[in-house]
Amino acid sequence: MELLSQGNIRGVLQHFCGCGGAEHARGNGIPVVVFPNSKSAPKGISTDELLNALRELRVDFIILAGYVKLIPVELVQEYPKSILNIHPSLLPAFGGKGYYGLKVHKAAISSGARYSGPTVHFVDEHYGTGSTLAQRVVPVLANDTPEQLAARVLHEEHQGPEPGLY
Repeated sequence: MELLSQGNIRGVLQHFCGCGGAEHARGNGIPVVVFPNSKSAPKGISTDELLNALRELRVDFIILAGYVKLIPVELVQEYPKSILNIHPSLLPAFGGKGYYGLKVHKAAISSGARYSGPTVHFVDEHYGTGSTLAQRVVPVLANDTPEQLAARVLHEEHQGPEPGLY
C-alpha cells in the first residue's frame, strides 16, 4: 500500500455499499464518497455534490476499478483526459453498455475469440469508447469457463507496467 502511505489517494468513490476497497480506505483515514444515490446506495450524493467533493479534495485524476455506472457528462467535462478505467476485455471488443463482470468473459468465449485481456482507457461520455492507454493479452483456451478466463484477466489487471514501458 505504498500509495496510501505517500498520501497520493485523496478519496475513494464507490457506487454500492459493502465495497472492500472503500472499507480499506476508511481504515486508513481516506474519505469515501458514495455516488450516485440509488436503491443500493441510499446515502449517495448528487453529481453536483460529487463535483464539489472532488474539488474540495483537490483531485487531479480519477481511477475507476469495478465501477459499472456511466460517468455523468459533467464529470467527464470537468476532468477531461483525467479519468481512467480498466475494462476486462481488449476494447473495443466486448465493451459498451451491459458488458461487465462475467458477461464480458462469456461473450469472449462464445464468440470464439482467441484472445482477451484487460484494457486501461480514458473515460468519455460513453461506455468503453475512450482512448486506449494499455492492454495485456490473455489467451482464451479451448475449454475455458467464464470464471477461468476472468481469473487470468484479473491476474493481468493486477500486474504493473512492463519495465521500461514508461
